[in-house]
Amino acid sequence: MIKDTVPALDSTMSVPRWRSLLFVPAHVLRFVETAHERGADGVILDLEDSVPQDQKGEPRRRLSQSVAKVGRKGASVLVRVNRDLRGLVADLDAAVMAGVHAFVLPKTDSAEWVLEVANAVSGLERERNLAPGGIRFLAQIETPGALQRLAAIASAHPRMVAMALGPEDFSAAVGGAPEFDLLLTPNLSVLFAARSAGLLPLGFIGSIGEFSDTHKLRESALCARRLGFAGALAIHPTQVAIFNDAFSPSAQELEWAYKVVAAENDAATRGLSAFSLNGKMIDPPVVRRAHDILALSQQ
Repeated sequence: MIKDTVPALDSTMSVPRWRSLLFVPAHVLRFVETAHERGADGVILDLEDSVPQDQKGEPRRRLSQSVAKVGRKGASVLVRVNRDLRGLVADLDAAVMAGVHAFVLPKTDSAEWVLEVANAVSGLERERNLAPGGIRFLAQIETPGALQRLAAIASAHPRMVAMALGPEDFSAAVGGAPEFDLLLTPNLSVLFAARSAGLLPLGFIGSIGEFSDTHKLRESALCARRLGFAGALAIHPTQVAIFNDAFSPSAQELEWAYKVVAAENDAATRGLSAFSLNGKMIDPPVVRRAHDILALSQQ
């Protein structure tokens, strides 16, 4: 295999803020037309599971128009490609274009597969005079075997920008139901691997298909943010506002963060790296969390 030579990402290719990524079936025109109004940080034009096998050709042919439509208000535009070789080749040929920010790679199970896709994308970028490395990868982890190779997958290529567990496919692969007890460990494994590699960890501990119980969904999203997740994938517009809010700092968090930073500055003038604030010890890791919260509020 010839290794891809896309250079390390520079500051212009920083990690995006994706609190919510909304799946839109690429063959349903009315969903494509209104996706830009949903408020999602990114829209995923899905060519995979939500599109019947015999209907994939037309959304591929219309993809350039769909990309322009869903990105009208500045949302990131992603395309979920198919995993089978014939479908993947057709998807890449249709989707490597200006305006596409990332591909969602389903059922990612090895670093080698990520590299194969990266090589193909690089070749198409060169042929089409597109900026090299401009299309990033979000890997969906959907099989138990992939859990053994998370670190390799996360660091497989500079195009990698995010990882997420596919709760429904993963649960089916292990013969279980997408419930908290089953999904906690694999979600945390994805979280740790993503953070270790500097990627965005996306997801929450539960079924992505549960969108009618908004209270439960909000609690799940808030829990995911406390664990360290940065955002989540949505299959219904009602999930978008919930994710945008849950994965953003609250007013209380911002107030706390400002107080910590102010106290840090005061402590620095006294030569202290650890200090007390409201009866609690504040040391460098806590200060870092405060700075991270403030940085999120400014994105």
